[in-house]
Amino acid sequence: MNNGAMIRTAPGPRSLIPFANAVRMRRDIVGFLSRVQREHGDIASFSVGRLRIWLISHPEAIRDILVTKADQFTKGPALQMAKITLGEGLLTSEGDFHKRQRRIMQPAFHARRVADYAETIVQFGERARESWRPGAVMDVREVMTRLTLEIVAKALFDAEISEEVDEIGQAMDITVKMFDRSRMPLARLLNKLPLPSNYRFYRARDRVFKTIDRMIAGRKAAPDAGRKDFLSILLRSRDEAGDGGGMSDEQLRFEAMTLFSAGHETTANALVWTWMLLAANRPAEERMHEELDRVLGGRLPTAEDADQLPYTRAVMAESMRLYPPAWILGRGTTDAYTVPGSEYTIKPGAVVLMSQWLVHRDPRWWPRSEAFLPERWLEEGDGAMGSGGGGVRPRYAYFPFGGGSRQCIGESLAWLEGILLLAVVGQRWRLSRVDDKEVRLHPTITLRPRDALMMRWEAR
Repeated sequence: MNNGAMIRTAPGPRSLIPFANAVRMRRDIVGFLSRVQREHGDIASFSVGRLRIWLISHPEAIRDILVTKADQFTKGPALQMAKITLGEGLLTSEGDFHKRQRRIMQPAFHARRVADYAETIVQFGERARESWRPGAVMDVREVMTRLTLEIVAKALFDAEISEEVDEIGQAMDITVKMFDRSRMPLARLLNKLPLPSNYRFYRARDRVFKTIDRMIAGRKAAPDAGRKDFLSILLRSRDEAGDGGGMSDEQLRFEAMTLFSAGHETTANALVWTWMLLAANRPAEERMHEELDRVLGGRLPTAEDADQLPYTRAVMAESMRLYPPAWILGRGTTDAYTVPGSEYTIKPGAVVLMSQWLVHRDPRWWPRSEAFLPERWLEEGDGAMGSGGGGVRPRYAYFPFGGGSRQCIGESLAWLEGILLLAVVGQRWRLSRVDDKEVRLHPTITLRPRDALMMRWEAR
């Protein structure tokens, strides 16, 4: 099947106009990929300039790519370009170096360590909820971004950044938006030109680097074996199963930047979409409030309570099904790869895309796939962790945190933070939309609302 004469190209959109597909993707990538999957099936391919792109949408094939044959793939173009910000961090590095970094970082995400972060999450959540006033109308994304930035700075670096959080948030926003350019055929060239957008990006990136470098320098100047924040643990960690060494200062910066970025961006977006969905589905919101009142009885939640709030967890799981913050994965092929159960072989040098947005909404795996139904997770077992509904549904019909050796290292922390913040806020507040405008998507490296999402805070 790997013989060049036998290789067949899967069906997909064709055009005689160069870069037509690039323009379509630039204009509306979610709509474009949805049409490709709907019209051409689980295995489709198309060209963007000289690059061949394959869209794979069947859970079993996705599992094969992410788990079984993972060593035949590298990170996709978007994350290759992310190295300008994240260097050779855990999100972008490859091969043995990636494995070494993951081994060094793993202790910081041990179950005991993750539970330690719960107090910080609840503390900042309570502080935020007490600062809000009934009837206030705010952009929920701005509010959640500020909250999660403060939490990640404290939990990961034991630092208070409330006085500079708006400035850092704006800088982070600029760096994330630069990933939009990765879908442009001449992206690498554009990044090298003296464009205003490039100057803005470098200023923003350096602003965040400055904050992280300050945190690293301060921790190294006054080491404390008793500190439990991520940075302190990382400074003490060694690759015991490998060369016994730790990380260089440069690598510390890149790993800190990776976690600073991912640690607030994905959680903030998950919460934004959850509040939007709850506002549109009041029975689900009422059921969540009933659970919070019954289990917590008015007290603040703890790490142990996360397992006692199954419906709140189901709300989070269903939100990430419909609006996955990590909405697409990309991989580059290093060897010829035959898609399981098909006659198609992907040549080396191609890009493979796998979209959580598409698979999570596929009616083959999800009855009433467009509906917000948290109860489906209670009826079908612990699907929130991707069990596949007691074995009925394929494992990779749900993969909000990726899979295989590159599955998000912070998944357990993300679940804990999401559940606890829903609980802390939901004890006191319900949020309502102030208008019925369609919420447009901004699918960059994460899935965001394109415009401000204004909501009204109403005291329960």
